[in-house]
Amino acid sequence: MRVLVTGGCGYVGSVLTQTLCEDGHEVVVVDDEWFGNHIKDSVPATFIKEDIRNIDAINLGGIDTIFHMANIANDPGVELNETLSWEVNVLATQQILDKAKRAGVSQFIYASSGSVYGVKSEPNVTEDLPLVPISAYNKTKMVAERVCMSYSGEMQIHNIRPATVCGVSPRMRFDVSVNMFVKQAVLDGKMTVFGGDQVRPNIHVSDLVGVYQHFLANPSLPSGAYNAGFENMSIMEIAERIQTLTGAEIIRTPSNDPRSYRQDSSKLVATGFTPTNTVDDAIKDVASALESGKIEDRDQWYTVRWMKTLEKLESASA
Repeated sequence: MRVLVTGGCGYVGSVLTQTLCEDGHEVVVVDDEWFGNHIKDSVPATFIKEDIRNIDAINLGGIDTIFHMANIANDPGVELNETLSWEVNVLATQQILDKAKRAGVSQFIYASSGSVYGVKSEPNVTEDLPLVPISAYNKTKMVAERVCMSYSGEMQIHNIRPATVCGVSPRMRFDVSVNMFVKQAVLDGKMTVFGGDQVRPNIHVSDLVGVYQHFLANPSLPSGAYNAGFENMSIMEIAERIQTLTGAEIIRTPSNDPRSYRQDSSKLVATGFTPTNTVDDAIKDVASALESGKIEDRDQWYTVRWMKTLEKLESASA
């Protein structure tokens, strides 16, 4: 099958690109490579270094399925430039959908976010609850989902709402909770926990890629939103699990952030998907990669830090 992956050099996208190639698919990646391309040279994907807003430069001829991963990620990243974020996260999504419709693409898999629900008190946050986004990032994801669904009469639309992702990737991230705490524990010998009672849903990066594989293999699944998160746990519980493995000290400080997020992924499981990895697996994988030197700490692994660096680089070259 011929598939297009926007943002295919990103944290999840890099693992997805490699896996789809291993599965024998013909993979085309469109990515502006702000964070580099860390995928192995041996991976037989076609890479197009391009901003997804430049829709005229993206050829969708012969593409069966689009995985739309490209976006400005997370609350702090969006807040750096909200206009840019709306253009990338929403306007570009509409443009690529419109072009996909005219090109005869049959399936569009959108990487949304579990954060679209906002703060919920319900113990089981399912897809039928109202969306009450509380940040600009959350809002771009919610609106983009609705744009996607407006094309559900033209192609199958699968909006995946991932939990917080963890685990090792060629384009690593150390600004997500599990990975961040493991990095602190291994390199600094201590973890700083702000608050700690806040609950976060989690998913191993390999399982999230497995979710995308599942929808690619089952394109006739009903269009709509699907949660993808399997372990709801407090920030303190995450830190304590890492402490058990590494012996690192936990420094707990007060926080004025009471936000807790939970997810119920029963709808996804009912389609036949079963997760095979855990947060504990991610903790061990990230710790091992750091201890062996396979992964080093660098600015590119932090979305906001690197975006600010890119701004400085652009200013210096102007």
